[in-house]
Amino acid sequence: MSQHGLAKDQIEFLKQTLGSDTKPVNIRLRKGEYQFDLAKEIASFELQLHFPDVKDLTKKLYGEAKTEDNRFTSKIQTILKKMEKSNILRILPKDKPWELQKYALLSFKFQDVDKNLVILATDDQIKQTRNLLHAKPSPQPMPTIKPNYTKTKIWALTIIVILSYATAMWTLAQPTINLVILIPAFTIGAACSLLLGKQLAQKQ
Repeated sequence: MSQHGLAKDQIEFLKQTLGSDTKPVNIRLRKGEYQFDLAKEIASFELQLHFPDVKDLTKKLYGEAKTEDNRFTSKIQTILKKMEKSNILRILPKDKPWELQKYALLSFKFQDVDKNLVILATDDQIKQTRNLLHAKPSPQPMPTIKPNYTKTKIWALTIIVILSYATAMWTLAQPTINLVILIPAFTIGAACSLLLGKQLAQKQ
């Protein structure tokens, strides 16, 4: 995916639509009728770099409740299919099997069956959309890398454990056992052994 959220083939298709000449079609595009309203709404989505599906179109044109009406949604899909056969739009392939199909205009300018010129986007809107397509993404800040002190802790704890137990063993080997040295050494060795085990477990 690109920085616009569009695949490369979608970007190329949109560029072709933006540069397309007036296309004659054998269907009527009259304001207030389904075909015109759907074409106009697809254009408004595409000008914002988005290819809508039937749910997007139905919600925008007819409200949230209509998107849950399966019969109405099926009716809109039938009209869109008719518009595809008339070379007004193309039904794009699904990215994933469970997704709804998306719709894309073949042009922003048509001459309908009644010879009426239908313009779905002004030159300024087309220019703005071209600028959006060519806009470079803002640079992302480099992630802050936090130093990893785990290895240092492990080595330090290992050395303390060895020295503590070595001190305890040395004390026990003496003719007279010095509890002032033995108890702290053994206690520190045991505590650090527990901490060392915890650090090793977190590392795995």
